Amino acid sequence: MFDAKSRYANLAPYPVTDRRGRMVMVVPTPDAPDEALLGYHRRLQGERLDHLANAYLGDGAGFWRICELADVMLPDALAEAREIPIPPKTRR
Repeated sequence: MFDAKSRYANLAPYPVTDRRGRMVMVVPTPDAPDEALLGYHRRLQGERLDHLANAYLGDGAGFWRICELADVMLPDALAEAREIPIPPKTRR
């Protein structure tokens, strides 16, 4: 269901009854990784998180690691940030 590199790949879905009475399968929210801080990137106009993740982490889909380090749920929350925290390329 998820890509092998996804943070959701090894989480077991479980059933939940929604407000309309239907049984649906959900995936739990993974724990935030214990990330170190490599440094900060001074953001230029037009730079996107997936491009920064690709440049610093070697994986554009790793933008969520930047979001986790910045303690934001959605990438758009960093849209106006002047400095973006960057984790190291490899995780601990």
